Amino acid sequence: MELIYLQTMLKAFANISAEDYALSKDFWSIKTYKKGSFFNNYRGICKTAGFIMDGAFRAYHIDEKTEAEKNVFLYSKDQIVVAYKSFIDQVPCNYYTQALTDATIISISYDKLIKLYTLSHGWERFGRLMAEYASKIAVERMESFLFQTPEERYLNMMNNHPEILNTVQLYHISSYLGIQGPSLSRIRKRLCHVNDFNRG
Repeated sequence: MELIYLQTMLKAFANISAEDYALSKDFWSIKTYKKGSFFNNYRGICKTAGFIMDGAFRAYHIDEKTEAEKNVFLYSKDQIVVAYKSFIDQVPCNYYTQALTDATIISISYDKLIKLYTLSHGWERFGRLMAEYASKIAVERMESFLFQTPEERYLNMMNNHPEILNTVQLYHISSYLGIQGPSLSRIRKRLCHVNDFNRG
């Protein structure tokens, strides 16, 4: 089942052919994470990238002045979890990546992925698309704070991470959206009223 999942995700993400998949199938491994465990530590070098089969992760940093944790990115089911700059450059990461729930990923190491790049154009395309994917997430995240209201950021999060609302504590969502808990409650209540009105 896991290999069928992997082949499906690779096909959807980068149109990886059956032949290219066959080159890689012995390079992937399945790993489970308990809630609160770390995919990658602060100042650690990210050695793997993986598709999330189930569960969710957050990337966060700790404010040096207040010691408050601030969520930077969220990763959920069927998405790639990776500290991309650390992974591609093999340098220490500036944030933690932690499981928000019990989670399972199917992952590949940096060394094995680099080897695949030399074996086929299909895997070179995978690497390019992964770089574009990471860049897109970073830009959209930055622009969301420049151009979107908190409510728009919330709706965008619902669209990109629908499972997270039912599985993750609200303070993690507040931190990700850059708003206080009471503001998040008001947004949720207002949207609930709108949905009830539309259904009526």
